Amino acid sequence: MKCTIEYDGTHFLGFQVQPKGRTVQGEIEKAIKKLHKGEDIRIQPSGRTDAGVHAHGQVIHFDSPLAIPSERWMMALNTLFPDDIVITEVEIVDENFHARYDVVKKEYRYFLLNQKNRNVFRKDHTYYYPYPINLDQILEGAAYLLGTHDFTSFCSTKSDKENKIRTIEEIEIWKDGNEIIFRFVGNGFLYNMVRIIVGTLLKVGQGKLAPDDIKLILEKRDRQAAGKTAPAHGLHLWRVWYEE
Repeated sequence: MKCTIEYDGTHFLGFQVQPKGRTVQGEIEKAIKKLHKGEDIRIQPSGRTDAGVHAHGQVIHFDSPLAIPSERWMMALNTLFPDDIVITEVEIVDENFHARYDVVKKEYRYFLLNQKNRNVFRKDHTYYYPYPINLDQILEGAAYLLGTHDFTSFCSTKSDKENKIRTIEEIEIWKDGNEIIFRFVGNGFLYNMVRIIVGTLLKVGQGKLAPDDIKLILEKRDRQAAGKTAPAHGLHLWRVWYEE
């Protein structure tokens, strides 16, 4: 069973189940367990998200012995989910499908509120950043990140991935009112990669780094060379692609 889900990450300790604390995986598996009359069913996601990170198009899969039509699966699970998780699409797929290993590419978006005053209604979903920003400089710097690179400089030192080479296919950055939206599409993203990229590009936008410093930071392959990690609550997993 393949499910596309949305969740507000504000009140979760992250996606992955933990011994203590509320997680997205824990809430989903709790609901599935009820449908299976107490049987534990483990789900597999396209990837994990950290505490505070949101998802509009996270994908999971799980195996079930129940013969239920896809539309009834969605209705049944959404009835059991808390109000910060919802399934938007359900598809019965081949048993060889894997939500994580079959991913072709992902899209993340990062939302920045760039105005003088805070917005109490956007505080959990947009990073409040009241400083002047040169968007043209940011776009110039972001261009160096397109293509295939070793992104060690833009990866948390806590990452357990030995291979830090990834490909970013698309980067778009635009202003919508007082929000600045960063859009990244790539074949995969390292731990904290998008948030570190955003934090570094903001230094470019403030004139603390030159646009072509991004190229030098990539070449150094040193996390200390890049900027701060932008806060989790501005990050949204937007979409996950699979082969048709």
